[in-house]
Amino acid sequence: MFLRLRSVRTRLSLWYTLLLLSTLVLFGVISYYFTGDTLSENLDRSLKAEARWMRDFIEPQASKVKPGRSAVDAVLRKKVQPQFIGPLPMDDDSTTQEADEIWSQIFRHSLQSPKKTYIQFLDNRGTIIYRSPSLGPDSLVLPPETVFQNAITMTTQEVSGQMVRVAATADQNFTYIIGYPLSDLRDLLDNLYVIFLILIPIALAVSFVGGLALAKKSLQPVDEITRHARRITAENLDQTIAVPNVDDEIGRLGATINEMIRRLHESFARVRQFSADASHELRTPLTVVRGEIELALRTKKSPEEYRRVLESTLEETLRLTSIIDNLLTLAKADRGRVESDLSEVDLQHLVDEVFEDCSILAEAKNISLSLRTNMPVTLVGDKGRLHQLLLNLVDNAVKYTPPGGQVTLSLDKRGNLAVFEVADTGIGIPVEEQEKIFDRFYRVDKARSRELGGTGLGLSIAKWIAELHRGSIRVTSAPQ
Repeated sequence: MFLRLRSVRTRLSLWYTLLLLSTLVLFGVISYYFTGDTLSENLDRSLKAEARWMRDFIEPQASKVKPGRSAVDAVLRKKVQPQFIGPLPMDDDSTTQEADEIWSQIFRHSLQSPKKTYIQFLDNRGTIIYRSPSLGPDSLVLPPETVFQNAITMTTQEVSGQMVRVAATADQNFTYIIGYPLSDLRDLLDNLYVIFLILIPIALAVSFVGGLALAKKSLQPVDEITRHARRITAENLDQTIAVPNVDDEIGRLGATINEMIRRLHESFARVRQFSADASHELRTPLTVVRGEIELALRTKKSPEEYRRVLESTLEETLRLTSIIDNLLTLAKADRGRVESDLSEVDLQHLVDEVFEDCSILAEAKNISLSLRTNMPVTLVGDKGRLHQLLLNLVDNAVKYTPPGGQVTLSLDKRGNLAVFEVADTGIGIPVEEQEKIFDRFYRVDKARSRELGGTGLGLSIAKWIAELHRGSIRVTSAPQ
């Protein structure tokens, strides 16, 4: 099959064609029955108007058109067969001329009517006194009891094998019957049916082919986006897809894909950088441990020298363990597998503990550590994680503040928020670097950070703990 049914273009065209088919069929059915009802109503209205005209025209002149007694008796004796066209003869010759004139008008009126219109008059005895030429030898049979004076009765009867719609009315002297065959209406409806049978397949074929062409043209930008996207790999994520018009759906799709590629590019860059930084951070303590051990094994050393090697090895091992623990913590946080021990936490008491712990570190560096405010604040959280958050922030400030500097802590309550601030007189952070300091292994001054023993993970963990407690962390700084 030359069409791919899995293609969006083909499926759109098929659905559109199916919808059009349903619409056309529904329209055809409604039009067919509506047209039939309308034709029937118009026919009834026309027949009623014709019967009413005949009655209103003849009734005032009934005495002039009423046939003579001898003519009626002849019909009753079947000496005159009802195959004539026109009225029966009159008894009084003086009225014959006037009657002929009236019947001539009726005759001319019947000739002006459609050729298939049947007109028939009966007197009050049921004798046919007039019949239009279109009836020929046939007669319209209507039980007299079904016709009411000055009222119009609508019936359907069979004449010569075809159904005829009949309107009948009566006055004191005559019964007026007007009929029209329903075959003409059926022919019109059949023609309408044939027209639909011919036009619907043509419309479906045109719509399907046109739908394919329109869908192809409309979806062509999607094919272009697909071809460009296939050429983009992990090695060239810096490329983007050309978007001709960002205001339509396809343009927004292209812009979204470009945004996704940009995020992937940044993610891949961070992963590569993280892998390089993690390898470097892990390799450094391992290299130191290996070097210390190899140096100790080369020559025989005194117990004090062996002790110094073991102390150095232990220090690097603890640093390596700290890096691995922090990486495991962040890895679990990324997967959402970190369990929190939630309870009511006295944040004021927690700040006092962190202040006491960090006072020793600050004193060793000749840094003034002060607690400006410490308001009573209680919140629901993980006490261990919150302690780690506060300790990481204060420890980071102490590490990057030169000797003789000052670090100030404060805990305030602002509405429903607990605000913990750490201010220092350290080296400062450039504005363009401030958003990056929470990235893993990121350091503003990498050489100095390693000298101070930092791993580049403390602030990342602090940010994660803050977000875990539905909080946030930010920095305001200027280089010194």
